[in-house]
Amino acid sequence: MIDLPYSLTIEATEEPDYFGFFSPDLEGFTGIGHSIEDCVYKAKWGMKEHIELLEERGLPVPPKAKDPKIIVQNEVRLAA
Repeated sequence: MIDLPYSLTIEATEEPDYFGFFSPDLEGFTGIGHSIEDCVYKAKWGMKEHIELLEERGLPVPPKAKDPKIIVQNEVRLAA
């Protein structure tokens, strides 16, 4: 069971113990971890804190995802 309020995209980098993550559903939410499991753990608590900050600042909070997904992919690189 995915215990996240929003979907999560985890990107693997060339470094074997370095992953970036973000939520396509929660603007401005990003982070890094040392494994896929670490990213999921950090995202769970980080999303909670991010939502609390949005609420404190009176900013809109997106509705929770009805069917959140975790996508693991290679890092997306922008063309030079």
